[in-house]
Amino acid sequence: MQEMKLSEMIPGDAGVVVRLAPSVLSAKLAEMGMLKGKKVTVLFQAPFNGPMAVDVDGYVLSLRMEEAGLIELEKNVEAEG
Repeated sequence: MQEMKLSEMIPGDAGVVVRLAPSVLSAKLAEMGMLKGKKVTVLFQAPFNGPMAVDVDGYVLSLRMEEAGLIELEKNVEAEG
C-alpha cells in the first residue's frame, strides 16, 4: 500500500496511522487519538490550505495543515482491531 502524509490526502481518502513525525505536537496528536493502527477518513478540507476535518474512530477532529503533515498514513487499508 501507499504511505503518505495526512496533509496530502483529499476528502474521501482514508487510511491507517503508521507513525507520527517527531515534534512538540506529537504528544498532543496522540492525546487526540492519532495512534498507530487507527483508521482516519478525511471529511473536509478548507480552502487556501486551511484546516481539515477528519474522522478518527467515530469522532470528528479538526487539524491545521501543519499538524496533518506530522501524521503518516498507509492509504486505503483496514484498521487493526
